[in-house]
Amino acid sequence: MANKKQPNPIDIHVGSRVRLRRMMQSMSQEKLGESLGITFQQIQKYEKGTNRIGASRLQHIASVLQVPVSFFFEDAPGGPAESGFAESRPAAFVTDFLSSAEGLQLNKAFIRIKDPKVRRRVVDLVRSIAGEEVED
Repeated sequence: MANKKQPNPIDIHVGSRVRLRRMMQSMSQEKLGESLGITFQQIQKYEKGTNRIGASRLQHIASVLQVPVSFFFEDAPGGPAESGFAESRPAAFVTDFLSSAEGLQLNKAFIRIKDPKVRRRVVDLVRSIAGEEVED
């Protein structure tokens, strides 16, 4: 019985960062694929980490998504942040949150709230719904 090869953790991370940035730009997989001359299915495989992104393709993706190539490697597993007693991938929860459609929508809407008191009340509401103690 042959085991399917598991994607490399770096490929998964880079793919998730491509997805994060694409969603931050409100760009569809089809649009990104079109800009790169590939299918949206290939974009899906990149974003899941099942297909490795070559260096020249990653450079092209960075250009289309208007970020430096280093963006895709921030908080990557096995990096300096994982050595010693440092918390592994300290910003991982933020990336995971922003990689979800709901997280991205919530973040975009929250940023548009100008009144700091209203922002604080929104945070308190969400914490209350989540079952956390809300500080006065």
